[in-house]
Amino acid sequence: MDGESSTRPVKRAAIVFIGFMGAGKSTAIEAAGGLGLEVAETDRLIEQALGKSIAAAFEEDGEEAFRAREAEVVGSLLEQADGGAIALGGGSVLSGRVREALGRHLVVWLQVEAAEAWARIAGTDRPLATDTEAVSQLLEQRLPYYEELADAILPAADPELVSRAMPSLLALADFPAGTRMLWATSASGEYPVFIGPGLLGTTTWPLPGRRFCVTDKTVGRLYAERLAPLAGRVEVEPGESAKTMAEAERVLRELARAGMTREDHVVALGGGVVGDLAGFCAHLYQRGVPVIQVPTSLVAQVDSAYGGKTGVDLPEGKNYAGAYHLPAAVLADTSTLASLSAEELAAGFVELLKTGLLAGGELWERARGLESLSPEALAPLVFSCARYKCGVVAADERDAEIRAVLNLGHTVGHAIEAASGYGRYRHGEAIGLGLLAALRLSDAPVLRDEVGSVLRRHGLPLTLDPGIDVDETLAALQRDKKRTADGVGFVLLSEPGCPRTGELVDPAKVRSAVEELIP
Repeated sequence: MDGESSTRPVKRAAIVFIGFMGAGKSTAIEAAGGLGLEVAETDRLIEQALGKSIAAAFEEDGEEAFRAREAEVVGSLLEQADGGAIALGGGSVLSGRVREALGRHLVVWLQVEAAEAWARIAGTDRPLATDTEAVSQLLEQRLPYYEELADAILPAADPELVSRAMPSLLALADFPAGTRMLWATSASGEYPVFIGPGLLGTTTWPLPGRRFCVTDKTVGRLYAERLAPLAGRVEVEPGESAKTMAEAERVLRELARAGMTREDHVVALGGGVVGDLAGFCAHLYQRGVPVIQVPTSLVAQVDSAYGGKTGVDLPEGKNYAGAYHLPAAVLADTSTLASLSAEELAAGFVELLKTGLLAGGELWERARGLESLSPEALAPLVFSCARYKCGVVAADERDAEIRAVLNLGHTVGHAIEAASGYGRYRHGEAIGLGLLAALRLSDAPVLRDEVGSVLRRHGLPLTLDPGIDVDETLAALQRDKKRTADGVGFVLLSEPGCPRTGELVDPAKVRSAVEELIP
């Protein structure tokens, strides 16, 4: 008997689409079937088993009886499934048996907002969808299940989107356990974001063509060989000093000498500096080649790798020359956080804390409550931060409106970096000081004190070095690249989750907020 059991073939994981009513699960199944996958839609199977419509089952038997039968049919299907694609009814995830059976499958959550869901299903015979308020309440109840179960998150589906995303979903199935995927969208494109431990050791790669790696000398020594085969490798010095036009020209010429063509792509391996520089060079090289962002620092994994902002510094200011160039994919290997020093992790944590302030809710609570900044403690938050950032970019890729919220703390923070010659503070350390100034300008003293306590707990600076001149800092602030004819607009925030953009502030108050940072 044991011998028979050991030779029995292991059932393959199915791609299982979950999500609220109106999210497009039926459409996703049609797309999967069009790609040759065997498909099943559980609502239809349940109706066949019941011999009547779901609406009739609710009316005649009640929801409790329906849910029991649903759990039996769907649970059995998932337990026996051997590959293919399956679409679950919106409430199937309420069953413990179903949630347990989903454990071995690739679970894809199709997101939809309540208003959009109601617009799609109004007038249908959905028994629980009586009006917009009922739909909103029902979605709120189910969201925690969707979020917990999802291995991949896609916007509400259409046939073309699922077809485009399918190669990435299949690649996700081959990535190491624990990898999760976001499908990032914005006005000028879309791309998969893979986040998890051990990604650099996988043989799966999201883009065809030869790889030309741009990295810094420290990161290259640690990780470049894991990206093999590489057709070329260009290294820069670590740190902000590499983000110059001169260095960009050197990188471009190195790529040209290595024989890179438009059919190839750049791999940006490193932190935010490398991501900015390599993305900028990819945008310029032969009028544009793809770039895959492979962030290895916490700052890059929670923020800068997403959204397509690239650029270099000029003597007049940070990121004064740049371009929007969306990545073809992002591979964020959270295992690389283990190679960072405690100081680097703490500095990166500030961007995570900033994201928590902007998002509010659970992300803020998790960020402010961290007692340890170990890689193990930080890694679970990377996905949440990336998801928030990608959501903001989806709404406003070109910084016309809401994307400006991401500059919370950066206006003063960048000025501090410039006034200190980019040599005294790590980026995150300067942004932490900028957050304190921004919260003072927001007239949020209690929140400022709380953020100060969090920064202090993790050994981050709360005051400026005595050698940093306030007037130089304010002069650098006035050169902020987002300055308009009306002046420098600040991102202010009175409570977590409620940022305000483009706020013009009395210069005397700005001076006072910066002077408050002097010990």
